[in-house]
Amino acid sequence: MGMMPKRVKFRKSQRGRRLGTSFRGAKLSFGEFGLKALENSYFTDRQIEAARVALMRNLKGGGKVWIRVFPDKPITKKPAETRMGKGKGMPDHWVAVIKKGKILFEMDGVPYEIARDCMRIAAHKIPMRTKFITRTTH
Repeated sequence: MGMMPKRVKFRKSQRGRRLGTSFRGAKLSFGEFGLKALENSYFTDRQIEAARVALMRNLKGGGKVWIRVFPDKPITKKPAETRMGKGKGMPDHWVAVIKKGKILFEMDGVPYEIARDCMRIAAHKIPMRTKFITRTTH
C-alpha cells in the first residue's frame, strides 16, 4: 500500500460531504511555487504517489518538494459478487479529502519555468482541476 496512517482511532469512517473551501493550508508555507486545488475531490494514496514521482522525475535531482496532503480517510469496499447487506465492507484504500483552495504540493530551489513544467506534468496525475501559483500571485 502507498501512504497511510500508522494507526487510526476508527477503522472505518463515514462518507461525509465534500463541500466548502479550505482556509487552512491555502497559502504557500514552505516553497516558492505551489499547486492549488480548484475543486473538491478525493486524492487517493496512489494518485499522491504518482504525482510525487512525476514531480521528482522531472526535477532531475534539483530543488525541494513538499507534499501538503496526507491520506487519512479509509474508503471501504465489499468483495466482488457479494450480496447486499451483511454490514460495511473492509477498508480498501486511503484518501485525502481535498477542498478547493488547498495547496497540494510546494516546490523551491528551481527556476520558474522548470517548476511550472514539473507541476503541469504532476497535475496530469491529479483527479481535480489545479492551478500553478507562486509566492507573488495567489
